Amino acid sequence: MDDAALGDASDHDLLGAHVAGHPHAFGELVRRHRDRLWAVALRTLGDREEAADAVQDALVSAFRAAHTFRGQSAVTTWLHRITVNACLDRARKAASRKTSPVDDTERLEQLLEPQESAEAPAERQDLHRQLLAALATLPPDQRAALVLVDMQGYPVAEAADVLGVPTGTVKSRCARGRAKLLPLLAHLRGDTRDSGRLDRGRNRTPGASVPPASGPKDAGPSDPAAVKGGGGRA
Repeated sequence: MDDAALGDASDHDLLGAHVAGHPHAFGELVRRHRDRLWAVALRTLGDREEAADAVQDALVSAFRAAHTFRGQSAVTTWLHRITVNACLDRARKAASRKTSPVDDTERLEQLLEPQESAEAPAERQDLHRQLLAALATLPPDQRAALVLVDMQGYPVAEAADVLGVPTGTVKSRCARGRAKLLPLLAHLRGDTRDSGRLDRGRNRTPGASVPPASGPKDAGPSDPAAVKGGGGRA
C-alpha cells in the first residue's frame, strides 16, 4: 500500500499495513480516531494532562500490540477499549488525590441545553466546571460507562464491547451513575423530570478537534511514542 492509498483504506487494512511494516499506516489511524479517543479520555479523567498521558499510553500500547488484533470487533472499538482501560488505570491510581476539573468550554458545549448555551461565557464556564466536577464524583467504572453511552452516544452493546463487560453491567453502571448525578445536575438543567440519558447521545461526533500533538503526526515502527495524538499538554 502506497501513501496515496492510505486515506481510502479501511481501518482494518491500515492496521494490517502497520503490522506489515508500513511506516505511516498507524499514523493515519491516529489521525482518524484521536479526536474521539481524546474526548473519551478527557471526560473520563477530567484532567487535561492525565487525559493526554492516557491517550499516549493507549496509542503506544495499540502500536505495539497491533499484531494481536484478531478482527473480532471494529478497529475503533479496539482502540477505544485500550484507551478506556488506560484511563481507568490512571483514575484508580489517582483516586487518593483530588484533581481539578478542566475548563473545556468547546467540548462541553454539547452537554448543555440550547437555552443554557446562550448564557454569558463566564456563566457557561461555571456550568461546565460544575458538570465535570459532578462527573468526577463517580467511581471510574460508572464514569467510563456514562462517558461512552451518554456523552459519546455509543449503543449499550458497543459500550459493553469497549469496556469488556456484559451489557447488563453497562446498564447498571449507567443507572447508578445517573442516580448519583441527577441531584447534582438538576439545578443546571432546570428540569428534574428527565431521568434518561444526560446528553441523549448528541455528542457521538466530536464538535471540536483535539489539541495538536507535540510530536510528528505519523508514527513509524521505530518511534511509537510519536503517536501521542491525543491532546498535547496545554
